[in-house]
Amino acid sequence: MNPYPDKVYLNGKIVPSKEATISVFDRGFLFGDGIYEVMVQIGNRFFYEEEHLQRLKYCLSEINIAYNVDLLRKEIPLLVQQTNLVGKDCLLYIQVSRGVAPRQHAYPKNTTPTVMMYALPKVLPDINTVRASVVTAEDMRWLRCDIKMTSLLGNVMANEYAMQNGCYETVLVRNGVVTEASHCNVFFVKNAVVYTHPANTFILDGITRKIVLQLCKKLNIKVEETAVLKADIKHMDEAFLTGTSTQIASIQQIDDHLFYQDKAVGSITQRLQNAFLELKSR
Repeated sequence: MNPYPDKVYLNGKIVPSKEATISVFDRGFLFGDGIYEVMVQIGNRFFYEEEHLQRLKYCLSEINIAYNVDLLRKEIPLLVQQTNLVGKDCLLYIQVSRGVAPRQHAYPKNTTPTVMMYALPKVLPDINTVRASVVTAEDMRWLRCDIKMTSLLGNVMANEYAMQNGCYETVLVRNGVVTEASHCNVFFVKNAVVYTHPANTFILDGITRKIVLQLCKKLNIKVEETAVLKADIKHMDEAFLTGTSTQIASIQQIDDHLFYQDKAVGSITQRLQNAFLELKSR
C-alpha cells in the first residue's frame, strides 16, 4: 500500500500530491507553528468527527491562529470523494499552520493560515490484539501537552526510544508520575478501578480517552482521574493504551513488570475493548 496519498487538499484546492508544495517560509516548516488532527472513517462516517473538529478549534484558539474550522465540514467530503474513499475505511490527517511570513519568533500580523489535508486507506482491526511491551522515560516535553501541535520532536524521540528497545510505546513520567505515552493515553486498573492522568496541560485529552471514560460510566466501572506513581506501576493489575488508531491496546509489560504471561488480557481491558467494538459497529 502506498504510504503517501495520491491527492492532497491544500488551501482550498485538491491537487496531486506531487504538486502540493508550500513556501520554505511557512511557519509550520520553520517553527512547527501549527496544529494537526487525525480521525478515522469507519464505513460511511468519521468516528467522533465532531469531537475531533472541536479539539482542532480549541487548539487553534490556544495558539491564536484565526481559522474557521467549520469550513472543513464541506471540504472533507470532497476530499474523500476525489480520493475514491467514499464508504471505505480510511485515516484523515488535517494540519493548519500560521502561514507564510518572514522568519521572526513573534506572531506576524495578517497572515493567511496554510491548511492541508489528506486521506489514506486505513482498516482498523475490530479489537486491537496487541500485547504491548512498553518502556518508561522521563517526560521532557513542554508544559502545554494539551495542545495538539505539529512540534512533536519530544514525542518523536520518545517513540524512537521505544523502537530502539523493541517496544510498542514509551510511557512518559513527569515528577514521578505517569502522564501519557508518546502517541497514546495511558490507563491503569487496580481492584477493578480505572486510573488515568487528569486532563490538564500535562497530557493531550485524547478523543478515545474520553470515549473510554464514557464507556466506564456506562459499564459501572469506577474511574479515578488520578495520576499513577511510577513506583506504583508494579502494584497495578492491568494497564492499557488508547488512541485514534491504537483504539484500546492491552499492555502486557512495562519495563520489567509483567502484568500477565498468557494470552488472557485483563478483564476490565477486555470489557472496554468489547464495548468499544460495539460502539464502532453502530
